[in-house]
Amino acid sequence: MSKDCYVSPLSERYASKEMQYIFSPDKKFRTWRRLWIALAETEKELGLNITEEQIEELKAHAEDINYDVAKEREKVVRHDVMSHVYAYGVQCPKAKGIIHLGATSCYVGDNTDIIVMAEALKLVKIKLVNVLAELAKFADEYKAQPTLGFTHFQPAQPTTVGKRATLWMQEFEIDLEDLEYVLGSLKLLGSKGTTGTQASFLELFDGNQETINKIDPMIAKKMGFEACYPVSGQTYSRKIDTRVLNVLAGIAASAHKFSNDIRLLQHLKEVEEPFEKSQIGSSAMAYKRNPMRSERIASLSRYVMADAMNPAITSAAQWFERTLDDSANKRLSIPEGFLAIDGILDLCLNVVDGLVVYPKVIEKRLMSELPFMATENIMMDAVKAGGDRQELHEKIRELSMEAGKNVKEKGLDNNLLELIAADEAFNMSLEDLEKTMDPAKYVGRSKEQVEAYLKNVIHPLLEKNKELLGMKAEIHV
Repeated sequence: MSKDCYVSPLSERYASKEMQYIFSPDKKFRTWRRLWIALAETEKELGLNITEEQIEELKAHAEDINYDVAKEREKVVRHDVMSHVYAYGVQCPKAKGIIHLGATSCYVGDNTDIIVMAEALKLVKIKLVNVLAELAKFADEYKAQPTLGFTHFQPAQPTTVGKRATLWMQEFEIDLEDLEYVLGSLKLLGSKGTTGTQASFLELFDGNQETINKIDPMIAKKMGFEACYPVSGQTYSRKIDTRVLNVLAGIAASAHKFSNDIRLLQHLKEVEEPFEKSQIGSSAMAYKRNPMRSERIASLSRYVMADAMNPAITSAAQWFERTLDDSANKRLSIPEGFLAIDGILDLCLNVVDGLVVYPKVIEKRLMSELPFMATENIMMDAVKAGGDRQELHEKIRELSMEAGKNVKEKGLDNNLLELIAADEAFNMSLEDLEKTMDPAKYVGRSKEQVEAYLKNVIHPLLEKNKELLGMKAEIHV
């Protein structure tokens, strides 16, 4: 490989071979030829003078694209579609005269864009389902593992490791719903002509409206779609690109939140992403175990979220039946959005599949904070023993501040329980107070919520998509 020109990191470092192929020139130009065949077959079936011999000739050369001929021709005519029409005609001399009959460039360009985006969304769906499957295993395994919950990244009431994982899952699940909706709503452009009026087909079929009405549905069926958009200019509405990239941006946002949480937990040494035996965390600090996979997820996710602005602006800026200021932007924003989200989901799958949990560290941190969180229960027990609720509340506040000061200013262990036991107002021994320090008493319905969510939402979803399960992540260096 040449080292003297730019190579996109998306193809070199992040995206899978499968996603790279979907957006490859070979995929594009083979799809063009499939579309030309579908058009010729449709026109023949609707009565135009096109022979079966011509169709078979087109089919015989659907895959062996003569790129050299197309490239040389484009130097002359400066038009990529007509260069490939010419190259196809060189291989198919009998069919040369009927290739692209009645169509405009967007017939192959725009229909191919929709086909490619649909296939790319299907690959994204596979990876998203597998991320959910791995998260489901993780959530189930740790559904009852108490851990310190945080609000504002300040210690709050306990939750469980598995319950926290369901928060990540729910975001990805919502993304899957959006993806399935958009994928299910995609339609082809069909063959609408230069301004979307099908005027060329009106001429070809002698003004027969009934025949012309059959063209788009027939092409759609041949290409594996349910329908074509009923109206268009020369192009399909660029609003479609906006909807697709918004789905990718939604997945990126979910992945970013997940990766942020993993990075914070790794800082706390409670949870750690995979770290290989020979992996180097830092060139200077040999002891470092940086969360580089999660950092990469966050980095790529920000790119995809920002990229979603491109099709929105492009859609807004289109003039009348078409302008060409969409083309250069689409060539970048759509493929790169998909290549980046592909790499993100591979990384997510890899991280979830290899997450390491450290229960002892989790328990130590939780127990250091639990006395503060147990004070409401302690106060209620003291009230039941005859204490005054308002007086006890003030006592708890004062003792909590003293214990907090000991921890933060003096570096001592949390001694709140000792302070409460020494206060006669509570009439409770240290032994009695320590009995209240069972973390399981403070996690609420975390375990039950995990079980219900997996049973009622995730397991049916995975059963519905069971043919997609089993994918392993392809992680580049």
